[in-house]
Amino acid sequence: MGRPVTLFTGQWADLPLETLAPRAKNWGYDGLELACWGDHFEVQKADQAYCDAKSKLLQQSGLKVFAISTHLVGQAICDQIDERHKGILPSYVWGDGDPEGVRQRAAEELIKTAEAAKRLGVGVVNGFTGSKIWPYMYSFPPVTDDMITAGYDDFAKRFRPILDKFLDLGIKFALEVHPTEIAFDIASAERALNAVGKHPAFGFNYDPSHLAYQGISYVAFIRKFGDRIFHCHMKDVWWGHGDGTIGVFGGHVNFGDARRYWDFRSLGHGDVNFEEIIVALNDVGYTGPLSVEWEDSRMDREFGAKEACEFVRNIDFPSSKIAFDAQFTEKGGE
Repeated sequence: MGRPVTLFTGQWADLPLETLAPRAKNWGYDGLELACWGDHFEVQKADQAYCDAKSKLLQQSGLKVFAISTHLVGQAICDQIDERHKGILPSYVWGDGDPEGVRQRAAEELIKTAEAAKRLGVGVVNGFTGSKIWPYMYSFPPVTDDMITAGYDDFAKRFRPILDKFLDLGIKFALEVHPTEIAFDIASAERALNAVGKHPAFGFNYDPSHLAYQGISYVAFIRKFGDRIFHCHMKDVWWGHGDGTIGVFGGHVNFGDARRYWDFRSLGHGDVNFEEIIVALNDVGYTGPLSVEWEDSRMDREFGAKEACEFVRNIDFPSSKIAFDAQFTEKGGE
């Protein structure tokens, strides 16, 4: 029996959960990773009765919930706030738009999300952190070491109290390492982990796609942070494509533009080596769900969701409990 295969509902928030759940079961999924937007999981409504109703709805379709995800609210905790955030945040988090007020309300909402996760009976909340220093990603005009250090200090100041609450509740926060976050590659992930004193409630939602197109070893990430991988996204990407006019920064063109150097693809249609990922996950002892985050501008999403589920089941396999050559020492092999 392989790991549970789940579907992240973030890209399906236009569908009511009662519509999506039976479809996901028909596509072959074991469960869902519920997004905290749309009607899939509404934190401000998530008292015990609400959580029980969500669990019952999923059970009726033969599904379980293994994690919830609050990427949109998390983004606002450490970011330099502007009008873009108004479009992704709940109105009660945006409020009057005062940047520091937005950050504080977003932090409060993340703590409420952990409380809701406990009522729902799940142990992992996935999300983003935002980053005060992402605008300094390319170091010109010259960026000083003190400026970068201040960014990590800001992250630690804002997230340590949140993580303490998570720890009290028995919930883990899994940051999806991703451009625009405080951690976007292996080096920055290590620095983020150190910034919060290797807090036991802080780890990662592993997603190979965001590492691959940057040229980062997505397998090395697993081996570096094996004990901090709390959740795992299955998402494919291709890179080295396009017509040579657009680079890794994307050229301010939309996904699906044929000129792009890289683009997200449905599982099995990109360049990620998932065989190596499964081997590494087995080596570090990851037993959690493999959650399909489906993003492909070139493919019908329902076709892609079903095909992606089949792909994950085909490539996943359990680790061995024996040494393959141990039997050579048995009497029957003498």
